[in-house]
This record gives sequence, C-alpha cells and structure tokens, in this order.
Amino acid sequence: MTTSLAAPGGAAVQEPSATPVLEVRGLSAGHGTVPVVRSLDLSAAAGTVLGVLGPNGAGKTTLLMTLAGLLPALGGEVLVDGTPLPHNRPARVNRAGVVLVPDDRALFTALTVRENLVIARRSGGPTIDDALDLFPALRPRLTVNAGALSGGEQQMLAVARALVQKPRVLLIDEMSMGLAPVIVEGLLPVVRRIADETGAVVVLVEQHVQLALEVSDRAIVLVHGNVVLSGDAATLAADPDALQAAYLGVPDGAAAH
Repeated sequence: MTTSLAAPGGAAVQEPSATPVLEVRGLSAGHGTVPVVRSLDLSAAAGTVLGVLGPNGAGKTTLLMTLAGLLPALGGEVLVDGTPLPHNRPARVNRAGVVLVPDDRALFTALTVRENLVIARRSGGPTIDDALDLFPALRPRLTVNAGALSGGEQQMLAVARALVQKPRVLLIDEMSMGLAPVIVEGLLPVVRRIADETGAVVVLVEQHVQLALEVSDRAIVLVHGNVVLSGDAATLAADPDALQAAYLGVPDGAAAH
C-alpha cells in the first residue's frame, strides 16, 4: 500500500492509489470545549493497519472515542466509504461500520462467551465460527460467563465481538491493557490477520510500540493532540531514536546521541 502520512501540523495522511475507506478531515476533538486533538487529517484504504502511538495524555483515546461517535467532534469531519458520519451519534456510526474495542473491553460479564457474540453479530457479517477461528482458545469457553475469563481471554472476546459486527473501520484501544507481554505478542498478530482477511481499516492505539509497529502498515505519533511523527511502520521501527525524540517532544534533528 502506498500511503504518504502527514507531516506535523495537520498535513494529511494520504493513500492516493486506492479509494479510502476511512477519511478524517481537519478533526478537532476534546472534552467540552477544550480541544485535545487538533486539526487531524488522515486517510486509509481497505486492509490498512494504522498504529496510533504516543505518551499518556496525548489524545489517543479521545481520538478513538470521537471516531466512534461517543464524543462530539469540535471541528472537521469523518467519512467512511465517502459518506460523512454524524457527530455524537454512536449507534448510527456503528451501523455505518465503525466498531470500537475500548480499553476496558465493555463485555457483558454476566453473559456467556457465546451470548456476547450472538448479541453483537450483524447479519451478513462474519459468523461466530469465523471469529473463533481467529481465537481458538475461546472455543472450549463458549459456555463460560465473560466475567470468569482471564484477561487475555476477555480481550480475545472483545475483539471477536467487534469482528462479528462486520466492521469497515475497527478501532482498538490498548489491546495490551493489563496483559502480560507474552499474551500481547500472541494477540497483536491477529490484528494484521483481521485487516488482511476482511479488508477492514484497523486503527490501533497501543503502548507496546515495537509490537504495534510490527503489525501496522503506517503509524503516527500523537503528542499533546498533534501529529509529531508519521511514516511507514517498518521505517519508524528501524529508527528508535526518532521515536524517542517524538515522545519527548524533541524537535527533528535535535535528539541527543
């Protein structure tokens, strides 16, 4: 995929070689009237994994919640398959194909694994068996209440539940939250498979930077709501000094050696 991600200051992340599934134009987002994300532009074609990196408080979760319609945008617009999405209307945004896996997973803990999947499944979307093919560890747990699952199993279920909703844009907020690194290493490659096999755009917020870059096509680093670094994921992974400087807010060329 030939994506050209933006320079800092709101320049666009463009994919001119393909019709974008997800477009974000001049998006400003925050809480109340206080902006947390400022004038963000990006574009992603089908099957793209976009890593969204950055320190705590950078605006990553605010961005995902706004894309999902859970927070009203303060400016700009979000389009899926060329159609603008309504602001602050999460049910309509979800029906348009934007599905959020929040960092707390938001499972129905008193329902079984199967019931969580059955309730969420959208007609014409992947079947429950399709979802379980990605997470075979859930098969023997189908009759277990979600609240009795391990943290890793709960995260599998949260992603599986999102998958059966037939997402065009899948937003995943901190898949690794509360999980041991060895479990994260097994889960993140599934993100790559979802994008490749379903054609969904996956926007992945993740603190495990190198693991996120391994499964992403492109990545941006948000600091104080602004894109301070962007580019091909493999290129960014090969330049940890630039990543560290971006996280620390060091201007280009000013990183210590």
